[in-house]
Amino acid sequence: MKINVNVRREVLTHIEKFMGDTMFNYLKPIETNWQPADLLPDSTRDTFFQEVKDLRENANALSYDLVAVLIGDTITEEALPTYESWLSMVEGVSKDEKGGWMRWVRHWTAEENRHGDLLNKYLYLSGRVNMRAMEISTQYLIADGFDIGTGNDPYRNFIYTSFQELATNISHRRVASLAKNSGDALLSKMCGVIAADEARHAKAYKDFISKIFEVDANEAMIAFEDMMRQKIVMPAHFLREVGLQIGQTFGHFTDAAQRLGVYTAVDYVQIMKQLIEDWQIEKLRDLNEAGEKARDYVMNLPDRLLRIAERIKNPTLEYKFSWIAG
Repeated sequence: MKINVNVRREVLTHIEKFMGDTMFNYLKPIETNWQPADLLPDSTRDTFFQEVKDLRENANALSYDLVAVLIGDTITEEALPTYESWLSMVEGVSKDEKGGWMRWVRHWTAEENRHGDLLNKYLYLSGRVNMRAMEISTQYLIADGFDIGTGNDPYRNFIYTSFQELATNISHRRVASLAKNSGDALLSKMCGVIAADEARHAKAYKDFISKIFEVDANEAMIAFEDMMRQKIVMPAHFLREVGLQIGQTFGHFTDAAQRLGVYTAVDYVQIMKQLIEDWQIEKLRDLNEAGEKARDYVMNLPDRLLRIAERIKNPTLEYKFSWIAG
């Protein structure tokens, strides 16, 4: 879809000042932020081996599906180089290293980087995982790249990140709850702090889009409609294991998530409703004909998708992941 590049650049320049002034409302100071070492067994202590033993015992109580979902979440978190390079290519994101947008991308990446580090180390210590198989999937995901249908358009990209950060917040929160119910308080805490990061990042991207709606409502509305028509493609969509093609593992991963209730089709609809409310789509004024048609489509879509989602049956457990040991 053709976009007005010059207008996009002007809008991104306008938002850059807002973002630069408020960036650290969405991020935490590095010096005081949590780090993976705060949550993992400390190898400098005499109690290290006992802590690892306790971790492994608790991890043994996790269900097969929960381990599979946790591994898939970890792989997608560790594909961070792809996401950083993708955001750096967005139209209107200045390549000036001292510019506000590049500062945001770097600081956002720095916070996200801790997620994969933490979960990877937990899984390594758990004894539940074929680490080589998991690491191959991670390398595949970074090497393959992904096409999420946003191109270089900042409007579509920030709509995507708003949706995706909300989805990862839900997924990590649900895994935290399931881990707690299984008796793994440590994993529950890990996923809880990651979920809190994702919530802050989602708020940032939602606020960026709110600013776009203030100055270019028609194009923002059309971009929102376009992303909803083609559906949000999560990074996990491109997962694969050894010997499989791009995306062939994704269906099995989502089946596990659906069975557990970690992330479901109903959640997809609820996120859409939340964005409609947060961006006050119903209250937008002075839209042109294309903008009004786009709004009508978006406003009517959740109820239609919810009817479909409620008819989806839980898939049965059939697939065996190469990632899971034994």
